[in-house]
Amino acid sequence: MDIHAKVVRIAVAGAGAFGRNHIRVLKELPGAELTGIYDLNPEHAAAVAAEFGVRTFSSLTELAQNAEACVVAVPTIAHAEVGCALMEAGLDILVEKPIALDIASGARLVETAQKQQRILQVGHLERFNPAVTALAKAVTLPLFFEIHRLSIFTPRSLDVDVVLDLMIHDIEILLGLIGKLPVSIEAAGIQILSGKVDIANVRMAFPGGVIANLTASRASTEKVRKMRVFQPGAYLSLDYSKQELFGIEVGTQQQVRIKPFAVVKNEPLRLELEAFLHSVRSREKPKVDGETSLQALKVAMEVVDKIELHARVVRETLQDAGYSAI
Repeated sequence: MDIHAKVVRIAVAGAGAFGRNHIRVLKELPGAELTGIYDLNPEHAAAVAAEFGVRTFSSLTELAQNAEACVVAVPTIAHAEVGCALMEAGLDILVEKPIALDIASGARLVETAQKQQRILQVGHLERFNPAVTALAKAVTLPLFFEIHRLSIFTPRSLDVDVVLDLMIHDIEILLGLIGKLPVSIEAAGIQILSGKVDIANVRMAFPGGVIANLTASRASTEKVRKMRVFQPGAYLSLDYSKQELFGIEVGTQQQVRIKPFAVVKNEPLRLELEAFLHSVRSREKPKVDGETSLQALKVAMEVVDKIELHARVVRETLQDAGYSAI
């Protein structure tokens, strides 16, 4: 039997905003048989199941008995518990990003996948953005990055701060493009609309003098998803949302040329799920596996620590000046 023609029986754990998107795409994706969904809230699960015409499972055990793979779209704090249980039951999983709420939990997922010989893919959606794929081919010797990821506030994903919610997308891509870990990190962030950091600014220095400035906000009045890359003789501008990439190059005679790159637009979530199904069939290592995502989480957690360190300094400064601490 041709493995590429094999239909994968797949379920979804978690029927929130992310889970619903996975359900929507899987329902129409060739090669996928959506066997059902599970959510801790039975009423919510039933409503979503009715909307998409799928069955509900009463437990993870029942889900595992009726699928060979699963999308784990539960709250981040439960990624390790749910993901490990499913892999120990014999399922391959695609777990939403970040891989886990802390490094120990992320490492537990990676170790379980290795021990159980299961596919573990992590939902760093932007890695499947066609414009990012084009950028990876266009990058030669990047020296400076300017990255902005701004969102209008929504009540979703408030179980994590903006670094783990939004910035981690760009951290993971940045590490892949540079191929090295940062040697120093400076960061600042503040709470605005939630009980966690909602806007953050980070400066990372990498070996060889490479610098990256990242800004992430979920308290913006507009949605911005852009990365600018500067390398010898060229400037590359990526728009994640528009799936566009163009370059400005300087020729030998100092002439400037604007060069649009060919990008075949597609829905990143669809490409991500297609890649996951391929890994399940072929047993090939996913593009964003557990180890890759865990490395991004480690850098993100260092950013979080730097933000807290900066916040302490600010509080001390305010107190010394006679202001109430914030």
